[in-house]
Amino acid sequence: MKYDSAMSDVMDVRSEYIRARWAFVDGARMASLLQSLGATDEDFEQLKLVSEQLESDPTLPFRKSRNGRICLNPQTRRGYRLEAQPFVLSREEDFVRHDSETLRTFDEVQDDLQLNTALQAMLVFKFLVVHGVDVAHRPRLDYDRAEWICTLFNLRTVTTTGLLGEPALEGVHSDGVDHTMTTFLSARNMTTDSAETFLHDMREVNGRRWHETDPALIKGRARHGDFLDTLMVVDHEYKHSVSPVYPIDDTEPAIRDMLIFFTRKPTEKGHVSFRYDSVAPHRMLPMSFGLPADLPALATAN
Repeated sequence: MKYDSAMSDVMDVRSEYIRARWAFVDGARMASLLQSLGATDEDFEQLKLVSEQLESDPTLPFRKSRNGRICLNPQTRRGYRLEAQPFVLSREEDFVRHDSETLRTFDEVQDDLQLNTALQAMLVFKFLVVHGVDVAHRPRLDYDRAEWICTLFNLRTVTTTGLLGEPALEGVHSDGVDHTMTTFLSARNMTTDSAETFLHDMREVNGRRWHETDPALIKGRARHGDFLDTLMVVDHEYKHSVSPVYPIDDTEPAIRDMLIFFTRKPTEKGHVSFRYDSVAPHRMLPMSFGLPADLPALATAN
């Protein structure tokens, strides 16, 4: 796909996102878009394997994880890796779980992911889609700031004989950000009815299990099944829930690998994450990449 054609396709996704407040991009279309933004075939293959290097999650026994923080700056037209900070989500942000308000420290994303051209192209793609889009504002986020803060998670959910893997143990929730993007990497021994995402009206009750929700408040649904299948959601305009990971063969583990991109404006004083929202570059794991030269004209065209 040529660059100009790719930009037109990105803007088509953006238009759908603006209209519906969510968008699903299938893996084949996403791969073509990412190639036009610099992703290589070799890095696509490496991306399928990166989750093998994940570590134990700080609070969930059925999950392996890493995370990293990235600043996307439209003024400098650069993205860069931010220094590590603890991660926290609160009940005030529509996240109700046993570890709400708990400071969690994840093992850090390493160069095998952050230097991957496909990963960097995903960040550019998301930025092109969301930058300049009007959304419902969250309390104590600074919408006058130019920068976007993106927290990237690489997550593996595992179901075993004695432990059910749940991509969203918290049930109905929001992620405390402006824009959530989820991208499928791979799965093993997982049934085709596993891990379906449901989008809920904001009136749905936080914490309800995916199958206990009001059908009248379900506004959309999607399921990641192919490499690079991607879902984007305006996070403060829809809540969401996800069904568990079920095994085809219940004598073997079922595994689902994902990338999650939480993107929001920087916090203001009084926000639960204000003390953990540095924009200083990462000294030990530096990374930066460019944003397209024609980005401002494209990204502000609502």
